[in-house]
Amino acid sequence: MMLALLRKELLALSRDPHALAALFIMPAIFIVVMSLALKDVYSPPMNRFDYGIHVRESSIAATRFVEHWEKTHGLARRLEADWTRALNRGDLAYVLVLEKDLMPALVSQQAPQSPVVRLVTEPGLAQSALRSLRAELAGAVSEMRAAALAVMRGESATPQVAIDAFIASEVNGDKRVIPNAVQQNVPAWLAFGMFFVVTAISSLFIQEQRDGTLARLVSIGVPARKLILSKAVPYLLINAIQAALMLAVGVKLMPLLGGDALSLAGIHWPALMLVLASLSVAAIGFALLVACVVRTHAQANTVGPMLNILMAALGGVMVPTLVMPAAMQQIAAWSPMNWGLEGLLSVLVREGAIADAWPWAARLLIFGGVSLLLASVFFSRRIRA
Repeated sequence: MMLALLRKELLALSRDPHALAALFIMPAIFIVVMSLALKDVYSPPMNRFDYGIHVRESSIAATRFVEHWEKTHGLARRLEADWTRALNRGDLAYVLVLEKDLMPALVSQQAPQSPVVRLVTEPGLAQSALRSLRAELAGAVSEMRAAALAVMRGESATPQVAIDAFIASEVNGDKRVIPNAVQQNVPAWLAFGMFFVVTAISSLFIQEQRDGTLARLVSIGVPARKLILSKAVPYLLINAIQAALMLAVGVKLMPLLGGDALSLAGIHWPALMLVLASLSVAAIGFALLVACVVRTHAQANTVGPMLNILMAALGGVMVPTLVMPAAMQQIAAWSPMNWGLEGLLSVLVREGAIADAWPWAARLLIFGGVSLLLASVFFSRRIRA
């Protein structure tokens, strides 16, 4: 009986190729578009910004500062008389203004009464880029001040010791992993794509109810739990194909389009399979629950996608949780889509094992199991009505 029910479901799915194509193409498009669009947000290209330097008073200190900055950021653009207009138009990303009395301020033991180096940016510069520029500017001024004070003490200012020589940064773990837009968006939209099966399941469920298919199956004694299970199993296969396709997009397609590549080298495959299977169970359980609650095609095409978008917005798919306020991060922790995203990140980015992925997988499995149980209850009531 179960084999016959599964064959029926697969036959019904094959008759709607457009819905199947949407399940695969839609998340892949989101991965490509969002990864390329947000590439520079995750890793701002400081050395590719167009910028200018406005020197209000020529001095040895100003000349050395310009030489030092241009070594790492490229040549500065020639500024027009009213360079603020170029900033407002976005022609320049930023302008460094070297004020008068730069040299006296550098060699003074006291803090200057007003800043002698100003960073003026265009209105749309990302906050991450602004913070990086301020940090670089602080380092450059510190190096120049140290060199100037050495000269005042009669010491040699050369060779100049860079601040970078005193600082090191590293990522904890056996292998260094630098997060990028692809590593965020592949897991995020993979989770969203899996949950998007709610539309296909709900629409098919409503159609079978209207055609009387469900009523006939119940009349010949098919148990409700088998009907629910027969609808879940085919979508496990669909979600597996989705996952393989989304990972392939990150690994193979994104580098060809100029984006970063998703690396699968060194990941714990059993942990990845656990998270993907748990995510699939949660997505299908949620989809069946919605399908058993809605009554019309209009409801199926509205309620399911609306809940998906809400879970994605709150769960860190559309906006990473790391940029959310603390209150929003607490809310995100209740989104099943966030559980799937964090589980995938723990394996794909942090190279975690089963122990690291299990807390997220357990939440997904509990959510999926409860959803399937509720779906069976609502389905049993519906077929008896």
